[in-house]
Amino acid sequence: MRPSAVIAFLVLFLVSLLWVVPLAWAVDTSLKPEGQTTSIPPSWTSPRWTIDAYLQVLSNGDLPRWFFNSAVTSAVITVGTVVFASLAGYALSRIPFRGRAMVFWLIMAGIMIPVEALVVPLFYEVNSLNLVNTYGGIILPQLASPIAVFIFKQYFDGIPREYEEAAILDGASRFRVYWRIWMPLSMPAVATVAILAFIASWNNFLWPLIVITGSNMMTIPVGLASVQSSYGIQYAQIMASTILAALPMLVVFAFFQRQIVQGVTGGVK
Repeated sequence: MRPSAVIAFLVLFLVSLLWVVPLAWAVDTSLKPEGQTTSIPPSWTSPRWTIDAYLQVLSNGDLPRWFFNSAVTSAVITVGTVVFASLAGYALSRIPFRGRAMVFWLIMAGIMIPVEALVVPLFYEVNSLNLVNTYGGIILPQLASPIAVFIFKQYFDGIPREYEEAAILDGASRFRVYWRIWMPLSMPAVATVAILAFIASWNNFLWPLIVITGSNMMTIPVGLASVQSSYGIQYAQIMASTILAALPMLVVFAFFQRQIVQGVTGGVK
């Protein structure tokens, strides 16, 4: 094996440890009795493994309802993001209009604006529409995704124009070209945007925390945080809550990691 390959393997191995070790520690802590989570010195071993922390988390909160809320909002946000971002990306890539470059760069400027700076105006807007503590209030502000528009535009730019020209000559409308040609050819980008949007919406804590006022509308991150704050600092329960909240995301990434890589590399290309 070449020295460069050995060095690359060692670097990747060390980077993977940076990700695996905290996850393993979280699982280990969640399976310990609460009294052993703060023992000094810390230890990976325990004389008695238990799932009490998971049982406490499941019994102290309305977890099925929170999972349902997260599933509904994340699914709608994912579909909406794919539709709106792909339409915007197609327009910016294929439809000539005055100021197109300026519109594109204004959308890209949205990437540099921190979410925290938009919380107050977004809340005033949602409140004026009477959408506080509703699915609409959670979903609508999360539909705008500049990075998703960028991915679709870059991917559409790489598709040969001959497909579009042939379809238009056959009498197809712009929307028909977008829906029947561009979208099927852009499935890697669709998969990438869908997965990233689902993960971001599932893990979003700040906006649902602000717009939700009742426990029946809580999503997983907000609900689990409320359980933690109600019962003080319980490290085993905190780790169990984190694992339960992250488990769907780990499953999604495990099944669709190839689509994520293909979509990102294809879009940049």
